[in-house]
Amino acid sequence: MNISRRLNRLAELVTEGSRLADVGTDHGYVPLCLCREKKIPSAIAMDINKGPLERAKSHIAEAGLTAYIETRLSDGLHELKRGEADTVLIAGMGGALMMRILSEGEPALTGVRELVLQPQSEIGDVRRWLGSHGWHIIKEDILLDEGKYYPMFKAVPGEAEDYTEAEYRFGKLEMQESPEVLADFLRKRLEVNRQIAAGLPENGEERIAARRAEVAAEIRLLTEVLQGIENL
Repeated sequence: MNISRRLNRLAELVTEGSRLADVGTDHGYVPLCLCREKKIPSAIAMDINKGPLERAKSHIAEAGLTAYIETRLSDGLHELKRGEADTVLIAGMGGALMMRILSEGEPALTGVRELVLQPQSEIGDVRRWLGSHGWHIIKEDILLDEGKYYPMFKAVPGEAEDYTEAEYRFGKLEMQESPEVLADFLRKRLEVNRQIAAGLPENGEERIAARRAEVAAEIRLLTEVLQGIENL
């Protein structure tokens, strides 16, 4: 099965032999790929929307995997029962929505051995949520796929380490599997911020001064992380 590099990398982060719950499964490609390759014994493909779930169900039937992959209409984790999954995968959505799903679904996470997450925004906030709710990040990665960067990580139950602001924003460098991709992402972001700084007036109202300070802080943070990558 040909799936995107992003989905393929997410599938690789799922521990072999795990029972998977794929939240927001869309077309069901990740559980299909893993079950077809016999890397996992079973999966629950979940989505809040009937249309994508019907398409996933059709793909599963075409692959002859109906006995291994169950489709389930669900708002987040609401329809996942305690003990049904070892791995929960949530990807391709904003961080705020991801944190709501995790918060509302905490009872269903009892017994889950790992979370594989790929938030599209508020990534630092998702890392903070994990640390304050009994999850410890053990693996970080970032992927460039069709011109877009996709940070993703794996977390397991346990007490989180202390994080700096830079680590909340961009992850702990010693856990990063693709430091060269992260460095490229940071350089581009640094250049954007330098262009913003150059375009802001030297003097101006309080709002402009606040914006200048914000951009300067971002530049310092990006420079700090890039230096850390260079020292790996």
